[in-house]
Amino acid sequence: MTTQQAETAAPPGELAAPPRELAAALRAAGLTGVDDSVRRRAEYSSDASNYRVVPSVVAFPRHVDEAAAALAVARQLAVPVTCRGGGTSIAGNAVGTGLVLDFSRHLNRVLAVDPQARTAVVEPGAILDDITATAACYGLRFGPDPSTHARASIGGAIGNNACGARALRYGRTADNVVSLDVLTASGERLAPRRFGRDGLAAAGPAGVALDALVSAHLSMIRTEFGRFTRQVSGYSLEHLLPENGADLAKFLAGTEGTLGLVTGATVRLVRSPQAVALAVLGYPGMPEAADAVPGLLPHRPVALEGMDARLVEVFRARRGVAAVPGLPRGQAWLFVETEGETEAEARAAAERLIADGGALDAAVVTGGPAAALWRIREDGAGLGGRTPADAPAWPGWEDAAVPPRHLGAYLRDFGALMAEHSLDGLTYGHFGDGCVHVRIDFPFSAEPGRYRPFVVAAAQLVGKYGGSMSGEHGDGRARGELLPYMYSPEAIDTLAAVKAVFDPGNVFNPGVLVDPVPIDADLRVPQARPLRTGLGFAYPHDDGDLSVAVHRCTGVGKCRADTTASGGVMCPSFLATRDEKDSTRGRARVLQELAHGTLVKNFGSAELASSLDLCLSCKGCSSDCPAGVDMATYKAEVLHQRYRRRLRPAAHYSLGWLPRWAALAARAPGLANALLRNGPLSAVAKRLGGIDARRPLPAFAASGFRDWFAARPAQPAQPAQPAQPAQPAQPAQPAQPAQPGFPGFPGEPEALEVPETPRAPVLLWVDTFTEHFAPEVGQAAVRVLEAAGYAVQLTAQSVCCGLTWISTGQLDGARRQLRRSLTALDAAVRAGTPIVGLEPSCTAVLRGEITALLPGDPRAARVRAATRTLAELLAATPGWAPPDLDGVPAVAQPHCHQHAVMGWQPDAALLARAGAKVDAVGGCCGLAGNFGVERGHYDVSVAVAETALLPAVRDAPPGAVVLADGFSCRTQLDQLAHVSGIHLAQLLASRLPEPEDLTSPLGPA
Repeated sequence: MTTQQAETAAPPGELAAPPRELAAALRAAGLTGVDDSVRRRAEYSSDASNYRVVPSVVAFPRHVDEAAAALAVARQLAVPVTCRGGGTSIAGNAVGTGLVLDFSRHLNRVLAVDPQARTAVVEPGAILDDITATAACYGLRFGPDPSTHARASIGGAIGNNACGARALRYGRTADNVVSLDVLTASGERLAPRRFGRDGLAAAGPAGVALDALVSAHLSMIRTEFGRFTRQVSGYSLEHLLPENGADLAKFLAGTEGTLGLVTGATVRLVRSPQAVALAVLGYPGMPEAADAVPGLLPHRPVALEGMDARLVEVFRARRGVAAVPGLPRGQAWLFVETEGETEAEARAAAERLIADGGALDAAVVTGGPAAALWRIREDGAGLGGRTPADAPAWPGWEDAAVPPRHLGAYLRDFGALMAEHSLDGLTYGHFGDGCVHVRIDFPFSAEPGRYRPFVVAAAQLVGKYGGSMSGEHGDGRARGELLPYMYSPEAIDTLAAVKAVFDPGNVFNPGVLVDPVPIDADLRVPQARPLRTGLGFAYPHDDGDLSVAVHRCTGVGKCRADTTASGGVMCPSFLATRDEKDSTRGRARVLQELAHGTLVKNFGSAELASSLDLCLSCKGCSSDCPAGVDMATYKAEVLHQRYRRRLRPAAHYSLGWLPRWAALAARAPGLANALLRNGPLSAVAKRLGGIDARRPLPAFAASGFRDWFAARPAQPAQPAQPAQPAQPAQPAQPAQPAQPGFPGFPGEPEALEVPETPRAPVLLWVDTFTEHFAPEVGQAAVRVLEAAGYAVQLTAQSVCCGLTWISTGQLDGARRQLRRSLTALDAAVRAGTPIVGLEPSCTAVLRGEITALLPGDPRAARVRAATRTLAELLAATPGWAPPDLDGVPAVAQPHCHQHAVMGWQPDAALLARAGAKVDAVGGCCGLAGNFGVERGHYDVSVAVAETALLPAVRDAPPGAVVLADGFSCRTQLDQLAHVSGIHLAQLLASRLPEPEDLTSPLGPA
């Protein structure tokens, strides 16, 4: 370290340099990715913690030299520096008032893997899963796997000394760091490693100073630090001891960006298990499960996790009964992973472990069921965001740890402490290491003063058991003030002395760990104002408050992960741009600033418009976000507020009023199509309508579905006699049920009683797209329904769900459309007739938004309860079996709104029963209704399609059917892949006897 001294940075909470001045200095120093806009500062004002700290500037270094230049500018202007990766810090370690450096955007590569040494060289923004994926071809992986491994960066993992479930076998991040590349506050480049016999002095002046500190406090360090594996709080001084190899790299892991700026790392890799099994042990409660842990540790499991039954119930309610495999009896479970060279060996190890578990009941699972249970565990942080009483729950006392032998007693005392403070929370965690996660219903909005007394009492309780304030997430702003409850004054003074060696000017992450800010300073929710007046939606699960709704986002960042391979949808725009602005979390942060009222002033702000512009309104977040954020609803609300009784963008009239224009064009569809195909006229229409010039316009049908239906001969009454029946009917998987507090899931329809008499009535919902653009879908549906024994009915007049009005924020217009439709549907619904929707987005309105837009109309709830998808209705039909699709290969694009609201499981089950070989594609098609048609969205629309859909279609086997129920999805496929997608109804109808008036999309059966 050089003797150059840094200027003392501004105290936490104060800006040393105005944003514009700092941004100009950074650009002058050669940085290209510098952003001081209000919107960007709002996006980075929080991480996954409770804190709101607005930065002056956010920068995105493209290489190490840019990071060094940024640090030099910050030092010169006395501006604090905070480093950030995935932004999933739960303790407030990744927020700061000065310069935030986001390494995840550009410095995110895995540079090399050495399979012989079992190491990888990585940049700080590399995502943990990317490291594992790169090493997988050698049978290796990165060991620590926090639940955010799909979006957390290695730099953040090093900063917090991240652990995860399998740290029990593979160790913490500190145990897997070989060496680091670090910039000190003075700008010196340091290469920390294990110095061994050379001692710390080999590290240069900083090492000499550290060596003196360690020598002066040997007894204290040996007795207070490194007492058990999850003692993460403070600086891990034990790694500097001579008997521990004077390992400066391990020591710097867990220093939370307060001592230096990590620009690269060499990390250790571990061998991936050949086979694993999961032992699931049931207990009466969480303390009893914890009591069993010491007896299981001698088996050396890979992971040993605790899970509360209440958290499992939340997951079951959010994802559906089928999403949770059968569990042994109990109100709490231990999930214990074992390994072996074969599955049989792994299972045998699990059975031996169960014998020592003293459980009420137990089971061993592998494969899909085991993966399903691990998904519950990984979504715990978001799922715990609501208590069983439906109150918002928060981090703040998130990951305390005690030695495992004390865990049962600690949990009993902790439960009593929560009861004493009238608080509740869902517990889970890494029980094998003694680490407990919990989200607690702190009343931040109404009584924020209750937070401090509880947290202080909890800290005293942890200290009583010889535990650590943090077991893996670091102390940050949430626990730095609490360190005196676990460390002596000598230890606290030594931590401050270490900080002074590395960062005498307090440039790096001030207010964290050393000279910490108060735990209740800068809390986000108490600063927010309610947003209740004049809203377009009712927000019944958020107390009628948009502010409460947008604060569902606690920043866990699942929206930054690519989950399309497992069928996920969220967040298509982020996957296309890789910009925090276009993530669900980034948008939520800007909306939260609207509630705060300082950065973002009102609904008409440019920041809100920019933030929401590339939101596709796919609703994927409403199901995939563990916290139940529904950005499509929030976007519609903002558009409603911004443009209500004002002139709107052209696309709101051209696309938002599409049902009106389609009905008008139906009077002379040939003329309408001719005009739209005329080059100059089409160009003018697109320009005036706010439509991208590159987007072809779909043709109107020559005649509508209703005309075809009215012209049909009367159908004779007959019972269901499906052609070429497949295997016997199986019970249908239920649709995704309601869970209070999660608006994305309006719920499973009420049990459908279908009479076994011939020709039971069913009301077919004829949407605009089926009526005017794709009547062949409706024709196929009629054939399938009649073959299943139904008498198909239509409403006397045209109906509309108001979807296009909703997506463009014309909520008053949507309500008018829905009220007219309720009147048309009411008699049939009162008679018990089910409604079947064909267009998924329209069906989703009838199963979702209808009650949020018309909360006081009892007819809305009746329609929601009566509405089914085609697959749901057929699966519930007694005696019905699907036609034979044996050997038919298919690529399916489940519609985003169906995925989010109704679920695609009934369709998947029906196709499996029929024998089709279906590859279901995750993600969004990219057209997303009006989004991909609007001017300015075409490129992102195409990029979204390239995330999963188009590659899947290109890789499909010859002759594969492309199944897409959504008209937007089929349109995107036609325009970008030149592939004709078909509806489920068409696929089923193609295997029925062919009438002369309808051609099979697949040819003769």
